[in-house]
Amino acid sequence: MEKRYALGLDFGTLSGRALLVDIQTGRDVADCVYEYPHGVMDKSLLDGTALKADSALQDPRDYLEVLSRIVPGVIDKAGISPAEICGVGLDFTSCTILPVDRHLTPLCMMTRWSHNPHSYVKLWKHHGANAQAERLNRLAAQRGEDWLARYGGRLSSELALPKLLEILDEAPDLYDETFRFIEAGDWIVSLLVGREVHNSCMAGYKALWNDGYPSEDFLRAVHPRLDSVARGKLSGDIIPTGTLAGYITEDGADLTGLVPGTPVAAPIIDAHSALPAAGITRAGQLLMIIGTSSCHIVLGDEEKRVPGILGMVKDGVLPGWYAFEAGQSCVGDQFDWFVKNCVPAAYQEQAKSEGISVHTLLTRLSQTQKPGQHGLLALDWWNGNRSVLMDADLSGLMLGMTLATRPEDMYRAMIESTAYGTRMIVDNFAASGVAIDSLYAAGGIAEKNEMLLQIYADVTGREIRVCDAAQACALGAAIFGASVSGQFDSLTAVIQRCARIKDKIYRPIPENQAIYEQLYADYVALHDCFGRGANDVMKRLRARRA
Repeated sequence: MEKRYALGLDFGTLSGRALLVDIQTGRDVADCVYEYPHGVMDKSLLDGTALKADSALQDPRDYLEVLSRIVPGVIDKAGISPAEICGVGLDFTSCTILPVDRHLTPLCMMTRWSHNPHSYVKLWKHHGANAQAERLNRLAAQRGEDWLARYGGRLSSELALPKLLEILDEAPDLYDETFRFIEAGDWIVSLLVGREVHNSCMAGYKALWNDGYPSEDFLRAVHPRLDSVARGKLSGDIIPTGTLAGYITEDGADLTGLVPGTPVAAPIIDAHSALPAAGITRAGQLLMIIGTSSCHIVLGDEEKRVPGILGMVKDGVLPGWYAFEAGQSCVGDQFDWFVKNCVPAAYQEQAKSEGISVHTLLTRLSQTQKPGQHGLLALDWWNGNRSVLMDADLSGLMLGMTLATRPEDMYRAMIESTAYGTRMIVDNFAASGVAIDSLYAAGGIAEKNEMLLQIYADVTGREIRVCDAAQACALGAAIFGASVSGQFDSLTAVIQRCARIKDKIYRPIPENQAIYEQLYADYVALHDCFGRGANDVMKRLRARRA
């Protein structure tokens, strides 16, 4: 039977999705999406155990349930046989990490640990390790650790090491019981292929790995019991992105309905997976993956030290290239928060009567406004700042509101704030010698909101091209799956066959760009005032929060 379909599995923040791609035509055949049954636990565990502030946990059983549904679901929807699938690729949010025993059983599935929050998955946006991140930052700076510059000079609490240290500080017995701290994406692939897998993308960007972790001397200085973590609880056996992880086992087949022996690629971070989907294969092309948060990735042919980025990893996304990552920790999340908490009932009712979402209604009401017409300016820090300040303790701000301010004004101002944050990232790359000659966009918001893309073009002063894929990350995962199938000479050949870009290009409108240039200067002033230490009122207020 001809094997002409590649399967991409994309595990996001709230759901998992499967995509089948015809590798002969490069077109999508079918997709299937399923939400995690229990979503994100940020107030309490399922048994009612209270969680501390800034928690964001998940139950790994949700991932297994989603996997067992979306794979048979997409195969049934496509009307194909599992035997026609040539290869499987998988991406996952990161750093999304969980403690497991030597059999890869998550500790939260054990009665002894099921009531302990630290036994569960710590999602990428878990910020409960802020204090631990600060300890790591202070010590690394004091010691002049060279590796710190590869991560923008400052570590985020979203990374693996702060989360491990949080567990060691608050649940030392659980830390001792843990055989391995493993990325959720690695865990799923390990279950599918029957051997422990750790990939260079997640290890490189999220666990400080670069042909090795920080030295035992440094780790011992952080905490005496942390010195052996790199030799034990974080595996040093790392396989490169884009390579073969293994083959579907009988157990993997029972879980998914796939055929034993089907090749599986090494997993990759979800946002990074979109890079091949957009056809990006050279330096200077910056991809913005715009979703609940935003990730900005650009390739480079040489090492550069860039302040305020999330990481610089050789072969981290595509073989042979350095890949630089920056990001915004809150984009779609803040739009969603606003719609759920700040929009009057009349707007909700109007949207319902028209059969559209409130997001669509607010976009329509604000898209005819000229830049600055609403008189508002916002900071996009509703979930802290990822780049370029690397400070999870910062918070959102909106300036200029009056009794005449309407919800659509605020909604547009929030969109503009994320565009300013992106401009800050682009300018920071350019100032550090990482050339940006073109912008690309992918993700659900880029697929749906043309007003946002035009604002981004006007604010950044650059043309923007959009990946023509409703599921760009899943498409990228499928491309990696196809690349290990043995049917292509190289990963580049698969990208050339399957990547796609929309015909429409968003170009800066000169009169809009001129106004946004002035507003951006005001944004920078606010950004530096509240983000660089001139006024720490945000942190004082945060300290008072119950």
